[in-house]
Amino acid sequence: MLLAVDVGNTNIAFGVLKGQKIVASFRMMSQTAHTSDEYGNNLIAMLRNNGIDRAEIQGIIVSSVVPNVMHALVNAMVKYLGKQPYIVGPGIKTGIKIVTKNPAEVGPDLVVGAVAAYEMYGGPVIVIDFGTATTYVYIDEKAEFSVGVVSPGIRISAKALWQDTAKLPEIEIKKPDSILAQETISSMQAGLVYGQIGQTKYIISEMKRELGRDDIKVVATGGLGRLISEEVEEIDIYEPNLLIHGLRIIYEKNKRNKPHNEGFTEAEE
Repeated sequence: MLLAVDVGNTNIAFGVLKGQKIVASFRMMSQTAHTSDEYGNNLIAMLRNNGIDRAEIQGIIVSSVVPNVMHALVNAMVKYLGKQPYIVGPGIKTGIKIVTKNPAEVGPDLVVGAVAAYEMYGGPVIVIDFGTATTYVYIDEKAEFSVGVVSPGIRISAKALWQDTAKLPEIEIKKPDSILAQETISSMQAGLVYGQIGQTKYIISEMKRELGRDDIKVVATGGLGRLISEEVEEIDIYEPNLLIHGLRIIYEKNKRNKPHNEGFTEAEE
């Protein structure tokens, strides 16, 4: 089995795959510091709770946008699972060619999502990840990653509302019955959710217009991606486990090589 780990700004998502099938998934907060022993014990416990013995894990691959957790997390994997993980970054084969002005600035999470969308659905494709930040990236039919847009995620916007204003409360993020809200909570929900829907529609439209193409498939993922995807007809596919599948695909491209920590190259095949 393969353990695929996506370290995001809010959560660490773990996926256990048998072949192409995800047989278990679980999460841990990434904003709380842990020692390698704490990571290791939590990981073993979560595997056990899903009926998986540590000895069944034959490979590990990690993508991270939170460098501060990596030392303890990788040490936990080596100590408790006996495996040196692949780390998505320079030196890792992805099959995607990064042709932005500064490829080194492209986050590994964007690369992993691009790999998954291109390999699973083909190009040209726009990948939208509704995470801590909402990101939009474009990959053409030649597997070239050329452009991207980054905006605040819905939760960041919501947090700013209730932390930076004196009287607005913390709320559940959901679509209200109507945009014509008549009290504070539904007013906030309307602004957050309908605002994200409008932004998503407009950015997709503008990307397609400036690229001069109408044939671009749009694939979405991320925690609140389902909520937005249900309201945006321009989104063709919602895949909640896109990054886990992307990690699996990258692992398959690299598993004959010795795991290392150096990262992905700009273009390889």
